[in-house]
Amino acid sequence: MSEMQHVVKVEEGGPAADGRPSVGPTYRSAFARDGFPAPVTGLDCCYDIFRMAVEKYPNNKMLGRRAIVDGKAGAYEWKTYKEVFGIASKIGNSIRSCGLTKGSRCGIYGANSPEWIITMEACNAHGIYCVPLYDTLGAGAIEFILCHAEVEIAFAEEKKVDELLKTFPKSTEFLKTIVSFGNVTQEQKEEVSKCGLSIYSWHEFLSLAGDQEFDLPVKQRTDICTIMYTSGTTGDPKGVLISNASIICLIAGVDRLLNSVNERLEETDVYMSYLPLAHIFDRVVEELFMFHGASIGFWRGDVKLLVEDIGTLKPTILCAVPRVLDRIFSGLQAKISAGGFIKSTMFNLAYKFKQFRMMRGAKHTEAAAICDKVVFSKVKEGLGGNVRVILSGAAPLATHVEEYLRVVTCAHVLQGYGLTETCAGSFVSLPNQMSMIGTVGPPVPNIDARLESVPEMNYDALASTPRGEICIKGETLFSGYYRREDLTQEVLVDGWFHTGDIGEWQPDGSMKIIDRKKNIFKLSQGEYVAVENLENIYGVVSAIDSIWVYGNSFESFLVAVVNPNKEALESWAEANGISGDFEALCENPKAKEYILAELSKTGKEKKLKGFEFIRAVHLDPVPFDMERDLITPTYKRKRPQLLKYYQGAIDNMYKSAK
Repeated sequence: MSEMQHVVKVEEGGPAADGRPSVGPTYRSAFARDGFPAPVTGLDCCYDIFRMAVEKYPNNKMLGRRAIVDGKAGAYEWKTYKEVFGIASKIGNSIRSCGLTKGSRCGIYGANSPEWIITMEACNAHGIYCVPLYDTLGAGAIEFILCHAEVEIAFAEEKKVDELLKTFPKSTEFLKTIVSFGNVTQEQKEEVSKCGLSIYSWHEFLSLAGDQEFDLPVKQRTDICTIMYTSGTTGDPKGVLISNASIICLIAGVDRLLNSVNERLEETDVYMSYLPLAHIFDRVVEELFMFHGASIGFWRGDVKLLVEDIGTLKPTILCAVPRVLDRIFSGLQAKISAGGFIKSTMFNLAYKFKQFRMMRGAKHTEAAAICDKVVFSKVKEGLGGNVRVILSGAAPLATHVEEYLRVVTCAHVLQGYGLTETCAGSFVSLPNQMSMIGTVGPPVPNIDARLESVPEMNYDALASTPRGEICIKGETLFSGYYRREDLTQEVLVDGWFHTGDIGEWQPDGSMKIIDRKKNIFKLSQGEYVAVENLENIYGVVSAIDSIWVYGNSFESFLVAVVNPNKEALESWAEANGISGDFEALCENPKAKEYILAELSKTGKEKKLKGFEFIRAVHLDPVPFDMERDLITPTYKRKRPQLLKYYQGAIDNMYKSAK
């Protein structure tokens, strides 16, 4: 592993000791060879990011949303940094006039909007903890967070106010004030005052403090800035405490990275805000944009209209989750097939040529200028025409999608990895490095990383191909789980955060996520199965959209529930003279045989062991979704819930396959 050009070794590994497994060497980004970026003078808390931007770029466009005229969405309308500062100051004074002081907790509930950011900055100014309540957690979780974090004031998108009221009377022990980002109805006012609380529309709240001015408290780097509750796949949400230092340090690291690869952010950059601000990924990217005095435009909140919003805003940087990129990928493929033989042949030839050149090391801008101009410029225009970086996070991006988008979008497609606990981006792949496809790249230049062996899964951090649990150390780490010291001590050992993800160092110093530590179980013959790894392998089968693999220690083989790909299954049926709609095909035993055969083919190609093959499948035409509580908001599988939901199908598969 001596040739790892993108990282530098800062400490040797060591053998197992004191009941802890062996650890591999500690590495950091080659861009931090001479140390991590120094803190910016005067930048001690998140509020300083905003305050300094207002001083430096008062008239730059900061927050924009589309004007709706006669039900039609028009151009983006903007508020400048100075205008936003004026509104945030008023909101801050109004919050203080409700009796909140430094360290009090303020909830924010709803889709991304200018008001979301303005409220967040008002909290930052007064050292009030910002507690995002996010949409997809459902009423039970909203109530849990309001009570657990002892939230005193909650802001909500107009259409979410009623959801907030559903948490009465339990949440009213601490909650005293509700503010709508829009208007408030008479019924809402009556219900709220019955419980002895106050509720205000956004405009009422703006002038609530009158002429009262509250002094801003002194804020330290170590002060908590936000409590982000993460949707666990088991148990109650955990409140991750994130300090000012974490966010400032993360921004310094990402900035150093962008500058090192000649993609520095400028005040002319434009960002499309649609990934939930309640998640750390979007929150830190928006902080980074504000740090540079750049512009943030908001979507309309409807995923079907997202591409249209992108076309109007013309962003330069696009953050995405694989779900969105898969949608863009499928949309492009459908368009090309529909374009007729000549067009699609031309596209495929251009693709093969450019991909070959990029694989040989050419930069995407220089690989095939003529193909870009004639063919791929149309793809670029579809995303507004200005996108230069697409950053994917939150879940693994399929390799074929990543490679395809790298070739056709005329932008860098980078995959990142991080957790709420590590303040988002801890690893990110580098531009123009085609060898990094399928990896999350080297560490960001603000953390140290190492692998820890997991003997029960046969992962050895000191082997020639080092594999083990990814551990991260650095100032970006969280300050603990709120009121759960027990859980904090489980994952933070001697300053190293244990991610629970299994990684494998690549020869060039990038990291590949190969498994998840918790998702292992034994089959009845005593063989360990690393199920996440298998799902990633089977996940590339083009005939399926999603797969959940199941086994337990009372059975000797694996079964799976599959969401088949509608187009693939229908064209197979047509070719084989089998009639019926998609739902009927999913019930057809022949269709199950076809899917099983496709899975086995991939299993053989990937040289899986006998017990890792799937022996029976159940086909569900409805994709795993949050409505049935089968996946988390970041599309991770909720295994206990999947088992409960599909128990009947599982029992039948085990009966019939024996």
